[in-house]
Amino acid sequence: MGGGRRRKIHFSNILTFTCGRASFKEDHSQIGGPGFSRVAFANDSECFEAWNLNYPSNYVSTTKYTLATFLPKSLFEQFRRAANIYFLVVACLSFTSLSPYSPFSSVLPLVIVIGATMAKEAVEDWRRNQQDVEINNRKVLVHRGDGTFEYTEWKNLKVGDIVKVEKDDFFPADLVLLSSSYDDAVCYVETTNLDGETNLKLKQALEVTSGLQNDSSFRNFKAIIKCEDPNANLYTFVGSLDYDEQQYALSPQQLLLRDSKLRNADYIYGAVTFTGLDTKVRQNATDPPSKRSRVERKMDKIIYFLFFLLVLMAGIGSIFFGITTNDDLNDGKMKRWYLRPDHTKVFYDPKKAALAAILHFLTAMMLFGYLIPISLYVSIEIVKVLQSMFINQDIYMYYEDTDKPANARTSNLNEELGQVDTILSDKTGTLTCNSMEFIKCSIAGTAYGRGVTEVEKAMARRKGSPLPQEDEEDDGGETKQAVKGFNFKDERVMNGNWINEPHADVIQKFFCLLAICHTAIPEVDEESGKISYEAESPDEAAFVIAARELGFQFYQRTQTSISLHELDLKSGTKVERSYKLLNILEFNSTRKRMSVIVRNEEGQLLLLCKGADSVMFERLAKYGRKFEDKTKEHMNEYADAGLRTLVLAYRQLDEEEYAEFSEEFNKAKNSISADRDERIDGLADGIERDLILLGATAVEDKLQNGVPECIDKLAQAGIKIWVLTGDKMETAVNIGFACSLLRQGMKQIIITLESPEIVGLEKEENKKALIKASKESVIRQISEGQSLLSSSRKDVFALIIDGKSLTYALEDDVKNIFLVLAVSCASVICCRSSPKQKALVTRLVKEGTGKTTLAIGDGANDVGMLQEADIGIGISGVEGMQAVMSSDVAIAQFRFLERLLLVHGHWCYRRITSMICYFFYKNLTFGFTLFLYEAYASFSGQAAYNDWYMSFYNVFFTSLPVVALGVFDQDVSARFCLRFPLLYQEGVQNVLFSWHRILGWMVNGICSAITIFYFCTKALDHQAFRKGGETVSLDILGTTMYTCVVWVVNCQMALSVSYFTLIQHIFIWGGIALWYLFLLVYGAMTPDISTNAHMVFIEGCAPAASYWVITLFVVIATLIPYFSYVAIQMRFFPMYHGMIQWIRSEGRCEDPEYCAMVRQRSIRPTTVGYTARREAKVRQVRVRHSG
Repeated sequence: MGGGRRRKIHFSNILTFTCGRASFKEDHSQIGGPGFSRVAFANDSECFEAWNLNYPSNYVSTTKYTLATFLPKSLFEQFRRAANIYFLVVACLSFTSLSPYSPFSSVLPLVIVIGATMAKEAVEDWRRNQQDVEINNRKVLVHRGDGTFEYTEWKNLKVGDIVKVEKDDFFPADLVLLSSSYDDAVCYVETTNLDGETNLKLKQALEVTSGLQNDSSFRNFKAIIKCEDPNANLYTFVGSLDYDEQQYALSPQQLLLRDSKLRNADYIYGAVTFTGLDTKVRQNATDPPSKRSRVERKMDKIIYFLFFLLVLMAGIGSIFFGITTNDDLNDGKMKRWYLRPDHTKVFYDPKKAALAAILHFLTAMMLFGYLIPISLYVSIEIVKVLQSMFINQDIYMYYEDTDKPANARTSNLNEELGQVDTILSDKTGTLTCNSMEFIKCSIAGTAYGRGVTEVEKAMARRKGSPLPQEDEEDDGGETKQAVKGFNFKDERVMNGNWINEPHADVIQKFFCLLAICHTAIPEVDEESGKISYEAESPDEAAFVIAARELGFQFYQRTQTSISLHELDLKSGTKVERSYKLLNILEFNSTRKRMSVIVRNEEGQLLLLCKGADSVMFERLAKYGRKFEDKTKEHMNEYADAGLRTLVLAYRQLDEEEYAEFSEEFNKAKNSISADRDERIDGLADGIERDLILLGATAVEDKLQNGVPECIDKLAQAGIKIWVLTGDKMETAVNIGFACSLLRQGMKQIIITLESPEIVGLEKEENKKALIKASKESVIRQISEGQSLLSSSRKDVFALIIDGKSLTYALEDDVKNIFLVLAVSCASVICCRSSPKQKALVTRLVKEGTGKTTLAIGDGANDVGMLQEADIGIGISGVEGMQAVMSSDVAIAQFRFLERLLLVHGHWCYRRITSMICYFFYKNLTFGFTLFLYEAYASFSGQAAYNDWYMSFYNVFFTSLPVVALGVFDQDVSARFCLRFPLLYQEGVQNVLFSWHRILGWMVNGICSAITIFYFCTKALDHQAFRKGGETVSLDILGTTMYTCVVWVVNCQMALSVSYFTLIQHIFIWGGIALWYLFLLVYGAMTPDISTNAHMVFIEGCAPAASYWVITLFVVIATLIPYFSYVAIQMRFFPMYHGMIQWIRSEGRCEDPEYCAMVRQRSIRPTTVGYTARREAKVRQVRVRHSG
């Protein structure tokens, strides 16, 4: 708008009713009764009665912990994990004589791991606390007596306080509006933070308090507010205001909710009614559903398997130990004399062999505990947080137009992004822009507008006909600047030419209706003088802009009027006209229409109405249907073109009829009865009759950039895509064609309840018969669809179902056969779906298929669907932030889903699964060397390694490389992930975390342990090791074996990494170097600390050449089997990523035949997207040539 400073055009009221005293009658009985006991002493919050009420303070906390509860609650969270409970028990047992190692070496790793996790929790909660502090310490003006207002923090507010909120500030609590900067006490409120809607809501104070317009007015003000108790309903409010010994009804019109923002008024005064936890926004606060990834749930099963293995190993060792102990002392001869079975209390006493075996079992459970990776959970949490940071910082998922990057709101589901089988998507605002453009209209039976929609272009391509060309306007060689929301081209009505049309009077009424029937707010740019509008919806903004561009400019709204600059039909000149605004009959999802009642300058009373065709045509008068057939024909064409349509009609009212309506309407508006809304709708329904048809509008909601390409890539990746929309079937189907979800030649299975039989039953209003017939019809259509599928195996099908049919298809006895049909189709489109139906369909797919589901949407009506799905993706579009706030990941455009899943999803899945497999490998390698040595030592409970060797294995020497793997590794680059979407199927089929692969890594660990132990013991057995000729002792053997284990597991990591970074090199080789540094430092400590590791490296291992030779030989011998297996698999049996790595390494990226051969390895054929459309055409050509 020219960049100039904007000035609000003065307006006051969109008059929905006259605010006067309500007639309470019997309705007043609710106040003070159950559920309506709230009392607020306005401007007297310190009185004795107010103190006795004991309402909560206005302090709000979203933190999980407090200083007092952090330690117990956090510890409880940590020890909900079975593995941590086990390590806690082991740590406790380490203080007994059963322990094979010192207590401190057992406790320290547990403290480090638990402490690190608790520190992470503390940091996250501290951030929440900082947000709370910022909000609670916001300042607001509050009345302190004698008409003076002072700033105070939000947290200090009490029920009954009078506050002054200034423009563009948030409301600090739920307030009853008393007055505003406007004479008629109105204000506009933005509720984006509450319900996700960006449109402004009108609020108006009671007339009796509207005169309190300055600070001094409140010097002697006193009132009592009685209202409903705290509840979560954002759209209802029942209460009364006792003022000057009179009682006045309060409605939602007077309620200002916390966290909504004041707009279009300089200030308001309000009385605090609900504070803190009692406010409606806090009453609506719910904990998001707890979601865990499939990989994490499977990891728990592996942990349980390792527990079973641990018990099995301990049991086997104890049995052998008991048998051996029983035979230790025979006729005074001792087999294991070094254990002194003749001089022991219990542990080695042959007379108590059974008890000794039981005690040994406990010792073995502690000793072999290294099979369970103690640092696994904390390492995964660290990795997931870092992965989320990379997702958030991906420049290719940053949307510059709105300055919004991707935002992974939870890190728990990173790997789940790589396993999505089905995407369930909203349409409006998700696939489309939700930025409406007025493109066509039908007026008096004549179609206007020569624009070509994206759907029309797709339809032309589908039919093989030439693409329709848009008519370019020739304005004397000047190119007219594009206007947002207006893409209408037709010289017959533009530039005032409409006055020459046959039905010019109808055209005038049509555009006048567009300019008047709305709740938009005008703004003017002071420098350019141009007018723009703030409207409740993109559709409404497009209508007002279209009226302005076609000569009917809405420029001013006052308390009782709307003013236009419009083209006069008779004179052909621009004139100013003012229309007295009497009532607005508001739009809602039930009414599906909106009306205004105005009086023009000639004194005529006019009702102007616009709404959906399903409710408008039935309201036309017999004499008002002149253009009905043509209008319906044009609307069908517009629906085929993917346009959203509304019908426009009007009627002239007589004075007597309006006076009667106005009296009853105001009574209903001021009522506080439970049936208030029904009474209002009934009165509106009664007057919105006998309308005269003017025509219909058609606005285009364009596809977002890159949607067809994104859907094509996702389809190639084997992901199924369902569209769940509230739009009409025709519109949804044509959008499906435009974005390549549907294509020519794809057979459609349509399930609908629009058959003549069902329509006839609806007219008869026989509810039972209608329900029975509808359900039978749906079941029959589903059965016919299944028969069609089974008889045509080669064809590709799309399932299209409307909302009425979906109601019956989701019933318990029908939903399973519906799901079988749906999953057999390439595409599924559910039309006219309610928010609840979207959530139920999502649940059905998730639970019925057992596969990972992803839901994506942008509006408050998508919240249930997002929370029900395994992964919820919120689009930060123009419908507010409700969907984003309920999502797991937020992105700005649908096309970013391609990179989120195919790149980050694949990488995260591969990294996390490889990381978990490697964790179990390295722990089995280490744990089995302990088991083998114990067997070697006749199951005596002797540990092979020094206590601190064992304690630091998982914490320092082997954990950092696996963290680097989880953060940085890439099997293929992002470019190849996008070029070969079939790679994504590795996650869909879970091939990288199958039991076959997991057990393979475990077997590799066991084999590595056997190799290390066998070669080390055989190489060092009975040979002189030191200069003095001493043979190898336990300290030398343990250190040598441990060195080999550290080298093997870190080199195994090096072989597993596909993409090396400097950090990975530092962590892998640094882990090995850290081991040697630890040997030097720890060995140099006094024997009281270092025990049998004292100077073991400097005096024992380092000088001996055999130590270094054995290490080298054992490492090579251990890794050769894995290296050979990987080499053979890569060359002869490559997985998908291996094939793509070959393409890259051999430089055959541009070889189409080789790339096509790789693509043919896809498990699931591509059935939707423009690639599938192209392949279908190729097949058709081949069939013709072969015929």
